[in-house]
Amino acid sequence: MRAFLAGLLVCLAQMVHADFRDMQFPSIDGGVLEMSAWDGQPVLVVNTASQCAFTDQYEALQTLYDTYRTDGLVVLAVPSDTFRQELDSAEEVREFCEIAFGLDMPMTDILPLKGDEAHAFYKAMRDEAGFVPRWNFNKVLIGADGAVLGTWGSRTAPMSRDITGAVEAALADAGS
Repeated sequence: MRAFLAGLLVCLAQMVHADFRDMQFPSIDGGVLEMSAWDGQPVLVVNTASQCAFTDQYEALQTLYDTYRTDGLVVLAVPSDTFRQELDSAEEVREFCEIAFGLDMPMTDILPLKGDEAHAFYKAMRDEAGFVPRWNFNKVLIGADGAVLGTWGSRTAPMSRDITGAVEAALADAGS
């Protein structure tokens, strides 16, 4: 009987999946950003870098956020130097984003995306969804229930029909 219960516990442990709504991120402004604060809302998580050829996507991310935030969308920018294209400090990143793009979306501190040092969100994305950012400005849409609804690479623009369609569907699901 003990062997059976031990085996059952191992099976159950393997079935447990990451709950993206339990994730926390250090905020670029200090303190902590908790995904649980956005329960019932879809969240688009985007790894960003201030010195990347795709940095102009910040403008479109802010447009996406402005367009859908009153409906419940959260856009979370996650600055990272994983690909060696981020400024040296969180303060520089925050200032650059505010001045150059007028960003007012939630933003984390500078975080690693890959390997053993990766932030827990990205480790869970790798393990649960098989998704690892291949470059800056990769996008992950987390649904109101915490499920991964879609992932997109750098070349998919934030205001593309692929992303806005998925966001609109997630918002409709969150509202029902």
